[in-house]
Amino acid sequence: MIPSGETERLVLRPLALGDAPQIQELFPHWEIVRYLLKVVPWPYPADGAEQFIRDRALPAMERGDMWAWTLRLKTEPDRIIGALDLRRGEEDNRGFWLGLAWQGQGLMSEACAWANDFWFETLGFQVLRVAKAVANTASRRISEKHGMRLVGMIEKAYVSGRLPSEIWEMTAEEWRAWKALGARP
Repeated sequence: MIPSGETERLVLRPLALGDAPQIQELFPHWEIVRYLLKVVPWPYPADGAEQFIRDRALPAMERGDMWAWTLRLKTEPDRIIGALDLRRGEEDNRGFWLGLAWQGQGLMSEACAWANDFWFETLGFQVLRVAKAVANTASRRISEKHGMRLVGMIEKAYVSGRLPSEIWEMTAEEWRAWKALGARP
């Protein structure tokens, strides 16, 4: 069972099939999807959120290969503003998106700090890796802010095409050192 979470401004609730209508309304915007992996269909189908949750996310969550949450403001806990997931793998363990109206407010950085803590302290993994398009500067800033290191360059297929990509990494020890400096997950 995947627990809910909380940060200073956010509530993180485990992704559920009933979330599909809100996600379907919020998610399919070019500015949100362009740097997501090519597995996201574009143009986004009218039932894309339901298909993703039902056919991909929930089975992966049940297998213990993925942990996924919707993001909600504490002031509006019934309204989804984005999503974040953690997943097993060697190259890319975290993904997220945030609705356009809530970008640039530090909300995703707050959610990622919570997720990093969950990855290391609850799940017990020793390394967190994230891949991102070089052009995705907002995502890079989150990795830099949390003390991650750039460890490699590759090319990946995104909704917007094949792009140079960075691999960022952090160990459990580095995460704990980051928190010890006074940062809060």
